[in-house]
Amino acid sequence: MVEIRPARADDGPRLTGLLAQLGYPSELDVVTSRLALVLNSAAHGVLVAAGSRIDGCITVERRLALLEDERVEITGLVVDSASRRVGLGRALVRAAEQWAVRHGVHTMVVRSNVVRPEAHPFYEDIGFRRKATSHVYGKEV
Repeated sequence: MVEIRPARADDGPRLTGLLAQLGYPSELDVVTSRLALVLNSAAHGVLVAAGSRIDGCITVERRLALLEDERVEITGLVVDSASRRVGLGRALVRAAEQWAVRHGVHTMVVRSNVVRPEAHPFYEDIGFRRKATSHVYGKEV
């Protein structure tokens, strides 16, 4: 039986493996440090699909801007490659939607990278609609 629950600090090792599957290989100490920061932030949520092990994870962030109403953004969603296509992704998104509502936010967004075309129909199937296509720029300061 899989339970969707908030992540805990001791989930770091398994989350490190899942992030590597998503294409973000990191060292355990880096993931553990970031996880500690996120778990202590009221603006962030990390939920995991846990049975005999953690098979999926979703991260969300409350976003506030002058230009638009507050929203919750899915900043990461990954399901273990051996556990895909059985509903864990949908369950994690539903749990994230409930997290948003508990925090008084009723709009969710997700940015899906163009290099992950298999993810686009997934989000559309669960009710998300494409709102824009954009470029993301970064700069070290």
